[in-house]
Amino acid sequence: MKPSTYDRKLLLELFRRILWSTEQVLRRIQPFHSAEDFLRNDAGIEKLDSICMQLIAIGEALKQVDRMTKGELLKRYPEVDWKGAKGMRDFLTHHYFDIDAEAVFNTCTKHVPLLKRTIEKIIADLESMTET
Repeated sequence: MKPSTYDRKLLLELFRRILWSTEQVLRRIQPFHSAEDFLRNDAGIEKLDSICMQLIAIGEALKQVDRMTKGELLKRYPEVDWKGAKGMRDFLTHHYFDIDAEAVFNTCTKHVPLLKRTIEKIIADLESMTET
């Protein structure tokens, strides 16, 4: 996809926001060693809530990216399960009372680090593009 076919500046802004959210998730999950740590007290529940909010924001922004690029940009980076990331947003948004702390913990520890690295690569790639 050529840079002229989408708003590169807007995409960069979206990816920078996604990057910030991944950093927040990784920072917030640090003190936790298992999903049960979320459920021990109100502070853990609040942390779980705040992490879920960031995961929702990430998924929503990824949906925006897909709309803007007609699904072409993200598929260039197949190392991430983009459908899963967007699906996590849908699940958290529509099934809030069914949130599984174990699933959130696993997402944060196993998938968000790769997502963060990939978003950093996308940002670098977009920044290196020249307008034609």
